[in-house]
Amino acid sequence: MLLKTDVFSPHIYASEGSVTLKGKKIPFRTVCEDNMFYGDDGTPEASLFSYSYFRSDVEDPSDRPVLFCFNGGPGSSSTMVHVGFLGPYRVKYGDVDGAGVPLPPYEACVNEDCLLDIADIVIMDAIGTGYGRLLDESKKDKYYGTEADAEASITFVQKWLTKYGRWKSPKYIVGESYGCTRGAKMIGMGSFGTDRSYGVAFDGAVFIGNTVSTFRDRNGSAFISPVTLVPTVAAINWYHNHPTDQTCEEFAREAAAWADSEYLPAIYKGEALTAKERERIIKKLMYYTGASRKYLEDRDLLIEPVEIRSEIAAKKGLHVGRLDARVTRPLYEPLKVESDQGRGMSNDPSAAKYDPLFEGVLLGTVAPMLGIESDRNFVSSQHLWKTWNRELKGRTTAECLSDTMRNFPNMRVLFMNGWYDLATTTGAMWYMLDHSHLPKDRVSVKYYETGHMVYLGEDKVKAVNEDIREFLMNK
Repeated sequence: MLLKTDVFSPHIYASEGSVTLKGKKIPFRTVCEDNMFYGDDGTPEASLFSYSYFRSDVEDPSDRPVLFCFNGGPGSSSTMVHVGFLGPYRVKYGDVDGAGVPLPPYEACVNEDCLLDIADIVIMDAIGTGYGRLLDESKKDKYYGTEADAEASITFVQKWLTKYGRWKSPKYIVGESYGCTRGAKMIGMGSFGTDRSYGVAFDGAVFIGNTVSTFRDRNGSAFISPVTLVPTVAAINWYHNHPTDQTCEEFAREAAAWADSEYLPAIYKGEALTAKERERIIKKLMYYTGASRKYLEDRDLLIEPVEIRSEIAAKKGLHVGRLDARVTRPLYEPLKVESDQGRGMSNDPSAAKYDPLFEGVLLGTVAPMLGIESDRNFVSSQHLWKTWNRELKGRTTAECLSDTMRNFPNMRVLFMNGWYDLATTTGAMWYMLDHSHLPKDRVSVKYYETGHMVYLGEDKVKAVNEDIREFLMNK
């Protein structure tokens, strides 16, 4: 339960501003507001807080795209996508550490790559995050779960389209991390829900750090998971140890091809491997992943995403980050502390640096510019994932996406993944794409030499926004 710092009452905040994009001054207005959910007796139960950016010099916005944007968690506010790359004001990626993460003091700047010239932008803070609240803790099962969260989100979209008269507008989802799961479920519910349909047809989606899956649970397959992990670990090994003169992508794709052709059959054979075969697999794994012989032998050749973080750069005495493996911290001593799944593994050096950066810019600069004056405590994230109800009533997220794309032949999807992301790996995305029956001619994939947040850095934020711009304009 969140500590309460005020007596909750719904608020609406409005502001006006302008930003120069592509050499043209773009005026806009904003509406930031609580979107309330009520019980059958009319009692308020929850609020989903939204930030809506409207280009204000458009007479008829009916053919103007609307982007519904959010992060994931579950339990994360959408601060990162908001001030990381989407909003008209964003984090200034100035002085950075060795991995490109900005150093304090955290500054904001005009986002010259913002998409507001071609689309209106709606940032959604899920219930219980940001300024949003779950007002009745006894109702948490009604909102805190894969199905429940997606239903609340699509209900918000439906209400927003009616309130602002935008049913005719092209509609897109921009989801990051668990936001991909939420987005795929929303897309499925929009056309054909489990308990009801909402009549919301999306024209497309941008999924950053993909979590759309063909599996009904997050564990996937004991055979598949180690194999899909190989290309990402290889990319991270390349970054820290440079075992080859190839590019990062060339090395990662070579590792992936080897994992498909040799590693997967070896895992299947298990103890039936000859000593010679086993030795060949160990040497290749050491080459591609940077893992030690002891690690691989102790785990019967099965690499996994937690303890591997202390293996890749162990020769340098470093533990790599989960969200962005370019970011490191020193290994604990003795090393066994790292494997307790507690102090060592939960201390992600990349995650530790992100929240202060984005929250500082949002609350210190952007919120006042948006006219937000609130004594409500801002919740950058809470660990809802620990007790999240992940049960799927109907289709998997991949099935939701595939079925809807087949029903709407103009719907397109863009996936964006970072090579150094150990939270949502490129291999897992490739597996999903190869087993989901998505119409491949309407699916695009972009890769970046970044971590989970593909937009970190001045060059990356430009590249990501330009790629989304081209996607929206169908170039």
